[in-house]
Amino acid sequence: MTEHHQHHIKLPEGSIEKQTTTLNMGPTHPATHGVFQNIMELDGERIVSAEQTVGYIHRAFEKLAERRPLNQITPITDRLNYCSSPINNMGWHLTCEKLLNVQTPKRVDYLRIIIMELARIADHLICNSIMGVDTGAYTGFMYIMQYRELIYEIYEEVCGSRLTTNIGRIGGFERDFSNTAFTKLEKFLKEYPAALRELENLFTRNRIFMDRTIGAGPISAERALNYGFTGPNLRAAGVDYDVRVHTPYSSYQDFDFKVPVGTTGDSYDRFLVRNGEMWESLSIINQAYQKVQGFKGTDADVYHADVPEYYLPKKEDVYTKMEALIWHFKIVMGEVDMPKGEVYSAVEGGNGELGFYLISDGGRTPFRLHFRRPSFIYYQAYSELVVGGMLSDAIVVMSSLNLIAGELDA
Repeated sequence: MTEHHQHHIKLPEGSIEKQTTTLNMGPTHPATHGVFQNIMELDGERIVSAEQTVGYIHRAFEKLAERRPLNQITPITDRLNYCSSPINNMGWHLTCEKLLNVQTPKRVDYLRIIIMELARIADHLICNSIMGVDTGAYTGFMYIMQYRELIYEIYEEVCGSRLTTNIGRIGGFERDFSNTAFTKLEKFLKEYPAALRELENLFTRNRIFMDRTIGAGPISAERALNYGFTGPNLRAAGVDYDVRVHTPYSSYQDFDFKVPVGTTGDSYDRFLVRNGEMWESLSIINQAYQKVQGFKGTDADVYHADVPEYYLPKKEDVYTKMEALIWHFKIVMGEVDMPKGEVYSAVEGGNGELGFYLISDGGRTPFRLHFRRPSFIYYQAYSELVVGGMLSDAIVVMSSLNLIAGELDA
């Protein structure tokens, strides 16, 4: 943070003149969780006003996507919320499937749910442990991060990638999960609960952490809804809206889970809601894994729907069959026309409702595409949440909102 300039507040005649200081918090400050700027006016350490600036890493994703065929847009979605990129990938595939009227097999749905819930845990794990770092407690972060590594190893086994995963395909996955992937999943499900319990023990009743987060950046349910909040930040304010429950996708209706809800909408409640969600995600993954193991016979190795227009044929078929070679060429070169239509599809992302609004005029690329990014909406409210608080609260509030710069700017 660098001091920018000072200016004077005019007070009634005879009173002492008061000075305020303008600070730039960001865009290159290590605690801003990405490249964005806040211009803050301070009276001592109290924030009088704040103005956000977005667009430092705006990459024109929506325009880029309008020049690409559907299957080549998936890597763009990775770079939205890169802490839980598989959810972005699945959200995009579900949007395409809605436009193309593709029905995915149940086993595909359950495998997707395993990956999406692992991504949600990875996202919340990062958010909550870094909240600890931002309040001066480094140990929880150092301890819990090794379990994110276990999740990344599962991604790696499924698709060969870790951070920007490009996981899955329209209609399912590019290949079935290996035995190693399931072994690594079992290892994670066995080891993570004890680590999560320890994280909670370190923070939930920690006097310093509570003093730093309780009452920091509260928002009422009404204000949160007016801004368009969704996800953990809305649920922390007391509204039990969860896309997985209200508009189930990928067979979420087959699962039994609770939706953790807070009351005050402050930083502490946001922390508690995300912790609660990690426990629910573990339960969902366990249920999905049991369901996947229950498939027998030919159903036991189904990993994609019958979508030849968007699913690369097997390599041996490409070498020996003309039809397979033609489809391979058409898909790789983006020469498949999509049906005309207008669809909106949303998933419960790590940060809230991640939506894709797709308009097709029947060409090979979208006519128009809009991403509904939750972080972009939260950042609108940031100045309202921090004004009146202390400068040190500004970082904690930003941390608790889980603002991800890649998703914010797109």
